[in-house]
Amino acid sequence: MTECTQFNFEFGGAWSRWVTARFDGGRITSNAGGLLLQQVDKRIGLLRRLSDCFLDGRDQRRVRHSVCEMLSQRVYGLALGYEDLNDHEQLREDPVLMLLAGSAEPDNPLAGKSTLNRLELAGAPGVEDRYKKVHYDAAAIDELLVKIFLEAHPAAPEEIVIDLDATDLTLHGHQEQRFFHGFYNHYCYLPLYIVCGDHLLGVRLRPANIDASAGALEEIERIVRQIRQAWPETRIILRADSGFCRDALMAWCEANRIDYVFGFARNERLRRMIEAQMQEAAALYQRTGRAARVFAELDYQTNDSWSRSRRVVAKAEQIEGKENPRYVVTSLSAADWLAQKLYEELYCARGDMENRIKEQYSLFAGRVSAATLRANQLRLYLSAAAYVLMAAFRRLALSGTNWARAQCDTLRLQLLRIGAQVRVTARKVWVSIASSYPHWRTFEHAYAQLRS
Repeated sequence: MTECTQFNFEFGGAWSRWVTARFDGGRITSNAGGLLLQQVDKRIGLLRRLSDCFLDGRDQRRVRHSVCEMLSQRVYGLALGYEDLNDHEQLREDPVLMLLAGSAEPDNPLAGKSTLNRLELAGAPGVEDRYKKVHYDAAAIDELLVKIFLEAHPAAPEEIVIDLDATDLTLHGHQEQRFFHGFYNHYCYLPLYIVCGDHLLGVRLRPANIDASAGALEEIERIVRQIRQAWPETRIILRADSGFCRDALMAWCEANRIDYVFGFARNERLRRMIEAQMQEAAALYQRTGRAARVFAELDYQTNDSWSRSRRVVAKAEQIEGKENPRYVVTSLSAADWLAQKLYEELYCARGDMENRIKEQYSLFAGRVSAATLRANQLRLYLSAAAYVLMAAFRRLALSGTNWARAQCDTLRLQLLRIGAQVRVTARKVWVSIASSYPHWRTFEHAYAQLRS
């Protein structure tokens, strides 16, 4: 471990004494709450199964750091707030991170940044490289994400809603398949995220020179097939914005007993069809001075892009200074979902997916600075694994508390980044957590929940 140059930091007087700081505390960590995450992983078996998705072509007689150890080091590091491989040049000797990754011996530090870099930069299986012999199986990782979602439910639910959305990951270098995106006004990737409630079902890194829905049908086919094998009677509803309102996806849903509700882009023809409702909304606004909305039902068929007519729900809304019409297309019947309920209670609830994407950013999914698309896809998988771990922490350890809906970065700052002194004896590793830690009752509750 790199030794800090010993130097006194003088901070003036307190209670008639001088305050002096030095880097001489010994084996102290700021990550003691990570021990709770390790208990979560023991419950869901994430990291062990994630390591099974990798092909290790190294000579095992010469291996110091197993794939499981390196992945654990990396995923726990992301969850605890360390985004960069360079951080691990010091973190490799953090006593709690060593425990989390499976090592308690002070003389055997974890993998350094160069070793972890070789793990991330390996090419596809079958590509010969004397320095990069560990490869990941993308299909196996995709399957694992859905499997953990299925295992989180004690019984098959009657209905689930699957959300799809695309976002931008800004690029500052010359990464493979780097393109400029006019809507976001910068060079970026355009990953596709698929979630169900708090559960992440899939993430696919894509270049930015494509339609927002590109590849969505293939991903949904794969995910639905796996879900249907476990839950054949569960009703599935797809939900997404207008970027996914494509005939191929809707037609596939209709042919496979999948319902959908997608946003539908505005056009002049639709606007003319709700003229009466817009006038009614404008009159309501004039009387009340408050935003007014009126809903309409349309049986709509495009000129040539749709293979059949479909139910469209229109929101005719008048707000201050302008009208604000919105449309959704759906396979759900009016008998089950009246227009207003469909829009306000089902479609608008997709806004919660923005929180899931925000949490991917807080777990450093935006750190796509590797040269190749494949390496950056692995980084997205690692951030996704960190999210799965944190979501399971909320579900298994924090239910019934004020933290059950907290964002990942809040959980990290309040419950995971805890100062502690670590002492290793012949029989035990003692982690002495700071006595002044304010959330010790929540820590105690989480521990009890995870041990039950």
